Amino acid sequence: MSRLQADARADRWVPVTGSLGLKGRRHRKAAIRMLLTQTGGLLGAQQPSGGGMIAWMLSQAAPFLMRKADGRVLVWVWREDPALLVAMAQLQEATPQLRTARAMMPMEYDDTEQFRNPHLGVGERLLIPLPRQPKTPPFATYTWDVGTHFVTLTAVCSDRSRFGTITAALDDLARSLRVVDDLTLDETTVLRLDPS
Repeated sequence: MSRLQADARADRWVPVTGSLGLKGRRHRKAAIRMLLTQTGGLLGAQQPSGGGMIAWMLSQAAPFLMRKADGRVLVWVWREDPALLVAMAQLQEATPQLRTARAMMPMEYDDTEQFRNPHLGVGERLLIPLPRQPKTPPFATYTWDVGTHFVTLTAVCSDRSRFGTITAALDDLARSLRVVDDLTLDETTVLRLDPS
């Protein structure tokens, strides 16, 4: 089975994926709040009055949801300020429906530039430092089409004035992403194949 791996620098990033219980709770909550804010902003919705409680409840369930995703989702927050930046990498099967949805994205998503990853090849990078809607936070997306799957890295920043200062760190994280495969030899032995 295919899964994602990345080499996130420990002095810059705190992994949200895999943290359980009280460990990482503050970082999980910050990441979920940022993702809820971005989703609400993109949909034109107001932040719900119980947003803090929703983020807390989701932060408790997140480790189990991430474990169920089984390596297809990785999430990090910015170490210096967890509320500033959250990054989420996903491995999605390239279904016809997903390809159609990507082809129908808004025009602002056409302003991509080529971005090379040593493991995934040439993909696309899109930086949106000033979204059209004032309440939508700045964000970046990196995408690679690896045939049967899409690999995406999406990062959301809460401060427009600081977005430009973190793009180099996002580029480094994006370059470290890779897809690995698990090959089951028998009931007890799993061989992990790193990309060549």
